[in-house]
Amino acid sequence: MNQAQLLEKIQALPPDKQAEVFDFVDFLASRSASNSQQDEWTDAKFSEMAMSQALRGMEDESPLYTQADLKERWR
Repeated sequence: MNQAQLLEKIQALPPDKQAEVFDFVDFLASRSASNSQQDEWTDAKFSEMAMSQALRGMEDESPLYTQADLKERWR
């Protein structure tokens, strides 16, 4: 896939997903610019970044379940 094809695919995404892609690219670019090649990604660093991206925006969502949804309560 060349650069033009990649940009075409990104432009076909909804605006919020485009922003997410560009935020991720910006994150990668800032990491590579600020760190030397000796500072490689560890599994922990990647997991932390991946989790923060996966949870991004969830604080604005309403909960799926409430206490009323519980069928059994532990005491």
